[in-house]
Parts: sequence; structure tokens; C-alpha cells
Amino acid sequence: MADYRLRIDAEYEAIDKTLSSLPSLPLNTLSQLELAGVAALLHNFYNGIENILKQVFQARGLKITEGPSWHRDLLLKAIGDKIISEPVGGELRRFLAFRHFFSHAYSLDLLPEKIEPLAANASGIFTKLRKEIDKLTF
Repeated sequence: MADYRLRIDAEYEAIDKTLSSLPSLPLNTLSQLELAGVAALLHNFYNGIENILKQVFQARGLKITEGPSWHRDLLLKAIGDKIISEPVGGELRRFLAFRHFFSHAYSLDLLPEKIEPLAANASGIFTKLRKEIDKLTF
């Protein structure tokens, strides 16, 4: 039981470091290479969220589906099993969609106006998620 909490805390720390690396200036001032770096950080952020959810699933003995839609299924099951609330899950759906886009797109397809709202909201969403996860018992 304590191992799950330690692994979740390690993810929290990694996500905090990731979020602190996001630039505070408008993303349309960045080069394409810098924008790709921001996109990679947002991708890392969502991967960390998934890692936290996987730890909770394992601690609770819940099955994590396999296959091409497992990322979506993980988030939907976390909402359905009340691990996270619908409002937080709804906000995370945007990051899930971005994770999919980033994994399959070329960096030259990244647009600052699409990424900026995610970068601006990531920290607030993480705070909400963390409060919900920290209330859980294993």
C-alpha cells in the first residue's frame, strides 16, 4: 500500500518539475523548436497523470485495458469509478487529445494558439487532480 503512495509522490514531483519548465511568455514568440519543447513537456505532463492513474488502479486491483484505446479507456474508467471527478476528467480529455495528436503529428504541425491554453491550464488542473487523488484510500 505504501509503495503506491511513494510512486504517486514520485510522479507528483516529476510533474511539478515538468510544469515549472513551461515558459511564461506567449507561445507565439517561440521558435518552432521551442514550441516543440513545450509540446513535449505537455505530453510528459499527461503521461505523468496516466502513471498516477495506473498506480491507483493497481492499488485498487482494477484492470487496465490493453489495445490501441487504452489511454482513453484509462481516463474514462477513472471517471466512471469515481477516482477523479467528471469536471477534472473533462479537463484532462483535452490533454489526452493533445497526447494523441503529439504522438502522431509532425512538430511543424504544432500551433501556438492550440498549445497555449493547455500550457496555461496545466498547473491548475494538476492541483485539482492532486487534491482528488490525495483524498483516495487504498
